[in-house]
Amino acid sequence: MNSLEKKSFYSFLALYLGSSLLFVLLSGFWYYSAQKSSLENTTYYKLQHLADRVSGLIINAQMMKKKLELPEEEEGYEYTLIPTKEQRVYEQNYFEKDGLKILVSSAVQEHLAIKYVVVKTDEYHKYLASLQKEVFAITGFIFVIIVIISFILSKLFMRPIHEKITQIEQFIQDISHELNTPITALKMSSKRALQKQVYDEKILTNISISTKQLYSIYQSLAYLNFAAPKQSSELLDLKPILLQSIEYYKELTRAKNISIKTDIDEAYLNAVNSRVELLFSNIISNAIKYSMPNTSITITLKDNFFSVKDEGVGIAKDKLQEIFKSYVRGSNIAGGFGIGLSIVKQICDEFGIEIEVDSELDKGSCFKFKW
Repeated sequence: MNSLEKKSFYSFLALYLGSSLLFVLLSGFWYYSAQKSSLENTTYYKLQHLADRVSGLIINAQMMKKKLELPEEEEGYEYTLIPTKEQRVYEQNYFEKDGLKILVSSAVQEHLAIKYVVVKTDEYHKYLASLQKEVFAITGFIFVIIVIISFILSKLFMRPIHEKITQIEQFIQDISHELNTPITALKMSSKRALQKQVYDEKILTNISISTKQLYSIYQSLAYLNFAAPKQSSELLDLKPILLQSIEYYKELTRAKNISIKTDIDEAYLNAVNSRVELLFSNIISNAIKYSMPNTSITITLKDNFFSVKDEGVGIAKDKLQEIFKSYVRGSNIAGGFGIGLSIVKQICDEFGIEIEVDSELDKGSCFKFKW
């Protein structure tokens, strides 16, 4: 990842973990508070129940005039009987002291000369300490799970961004490379022309080819990036548009010694003229680009049919489904930045044109268009 991706990745991770930690802590605090309140009530009612039980036995022993038999103390709980002769007065009947929960009951009503039943326990703080450990363990475990999930989500979140940034970086590199070739040719040709002070055919041809290459790149980028107003379709005669495109690339085919074979009849299509020009331009320039010198390109135009067949490097079978995606190239042998066929596909989709591709490595490709 580059610095921008790392910054986005860690920002997303920090935001996600920070908000998750806050949520987990609030949930843990709410759970702890609820459980503590429940434990408080449980402890109080258990102490009250024990005090009432002992008081009931004392009252029953006096009323029935029989020997008092007190219950055994439960584990963690103990009780004390305060006789009436002690002048001790309790301001509260339920309180905490020295880590013990204490309940003072006067329900015995001084039977058998007993004024209070005092019940106490240390179980509350034991359970509370256990509850704290449990809450910390659960929240810690949940947060660890969230960290793992957040890391996975961050990776998934960054994957399309990383792929797009990689595509853009490669696209910029390819554009720089593609622009460098015609610009260098223009500089060299113009420099030679100025030095010789004679504008021979070769120099003018190089300038013309380089200019057309630059214009083709501009057209493709303009189609992808400029928000042009929507144009209405009209019934177009494709023959003159195609002949103009073939003528446009005559100098380039001559430079590579590529022969153009044509079988062109009149054909019509409801479309936009500039879109059809761009389609023809991209598919023909693509065929020239991937054709070897001293080969031929066959261009056919019939009613509802158009095809371009070359004797170039061909396309691997496993790449045929990918070539119409943006920034994908069928071969790295020639230059380009992987948008020509993507533009062709978009134009075809716009006007309802079907595309078929037949290709074999080292033998060439044939692009067929039907409407």
